[in-house]
Amino acid sequence: MAKHFLLLLLAVYVAAIDEEPFIGVNIGRDLSDMPHPTQVVALLKAQQIRHVRLYDADQAMLIALANTGIRVAVSVPNEEILAIGQSNTTAAKWVSRNVVAHYPATNITSICVGSEVLTALPNAAKVLVSALKFIHSALLASNLDHQIKVSTPLSSSMILDSFPPSQAFFNRSLNPVLVPMFDFLQSTGSYLMLNTYPYYDYMKSDGVFPLDYALFKPLPPNKEVIDSNTLLHYSNVFDSVIDAAYFAMAFLNYTNIPVVVSETGWPSKGDSNEPDATVENANTYNSNLIKHVLNVTGTPKHPGIGVSTYIYELYNEDAKAGSLSEKNWGLFDANGKPIYVLRLTESGGVLANDTTNQTYCVAKDGADPKMLQAGIDWACGPGKVDCSPLLQGQLCYEPDNVVAHANYAFDTYYHQMGKSPQSCDFNDMATISTTNPSHGSCVFPGSLGKNGTFPNVTLSSMNSTNSDSSAWNLHHGVRSPVMMIVLLLLMGVVWL
Repeated sequence: MAKHFLLLLLAVYVAAIDEEPFIGVNIGRDLSDMPHPTQVVALLKAQQIRHVRLYDADQAMLIALANTGIRVAVSVPNEEILAIGQSNTTAAKWVSRNVVAHYPATNITSICVGSEVLTALPNAAKVLVSALKFIHSALLASNLDHQIKVSTPLSSSMILDSFPPSQAFFNRSLNPVLVPMFDFLQSTGSYLMLNTYPYYDYMKSDGVFPLDYALFKPLPPNKEVIDSNTLLHYSNVFDSVIDAAYFAMAFLNYTNIPVVVSETGWPSKGDSNEPDATVENANTYNSNLIKHVLNVTGTPKHPGIGVSTYIYELYNEDAKAGSLSEKNWGLFDANGKPIYVLRLTESGGVLANDTTNQTYCVAKDGADPKMLQAGIDWACGPGKVDCSPLLQGQLCYEPDNVVAHANYAFDTYYHQMGKSPQSCDFNDMATISTTNPSHGSCVFPGSLGKNGTFPNVTLSSMNSTNSDSSAWNLHHGVRSPVMMIVLLLLMGVVWL
């Protein structure tokens, strides 16, 4: 079966490069039965994952990633920071062995020097900037400094007084390290890597802000949080933390260093004292996060400037120490089975880590019956769906209501189009579901295994919630001129 994750991963946003933001995935290896690198890469390829971050520079993994086109962030493990930060020669050897030996066959795009070094390994703080510079010098010597960026992921816990964002500042005791580090990032055209976890922010808030605020769920205007200094409105924790980082850098007079989120996510299971670590909340957070990033929403401080983000993480790590939630941040288990199916239908497509490929196109709950009927008319007309099973006395006539008939017409069109995510839209009246809508003797096309593969869809086609997205029109031939006319007429009905 086709195993499409459609994680739709484009190039990293940096100040010097005008590219679209991406969604990537971290790959941890604390599994009791870690899949072989070739299996990991097979999953990445099958799911169309185009950006990954490794916590080391495992040779077998780098070899397996060769010639895949997948963009790779490799890491200098924390335990190697002290040696590299004290020796240019050691840094050069590390780059030669772990980068130069694999590039360009393996598409290495960045090097993460440690992870949360300033908070997790404070004794290495004094050599962190030297380690960054030595690694960059080795890239420079190999003429790879423009192709590969160097940074170090920081914990958002370093940002103090983070709300309102305009008052945020970094822990001042770290300024002797942060100032030269920001000088380095600015001079090399790199970016601030930030690990941010709204899950933990919510847990620590002890009910001060609602769960919906952490999960990107829509908030009424009167529930949005307002920064009293800037009057900017915040509807989610993620944006608030990112803007706090921007304001904290500005406090130190750095205003042109972009932010890349190197880790974020939500656990799908937790101990008894973590009631909000659930599959539903993990699905909601990551689905909304992906839509937020790929729609290039930006933040209140920087609207329209997307923040490239790596989701934590690809696999559940059952061998990881700590609480139950620590082991359950993954999108897949060790066998490549999805923990849940991500929902991205509002972005004009589905980012479904559904390895069974059993998906269906059905009417949205609460959809306007008149709009559904218009969609049926289009599908059974210009859409060339054989709607004869919906005629009176035929297999799918009962139940005789617009929702049931729309489900059949929409799903049939969806499968005719090879289950292209864009074909399940119908002016935002349809959604992709993993629940088989077949009933009685009415068997839907998806139940028959027809057209069981997704086309190769790129993220640029899903960066807009608007049904007439220009990116959609440019990259896909699903919408014919006739379809566009029909959709415009449908939009006219809405306005009327």
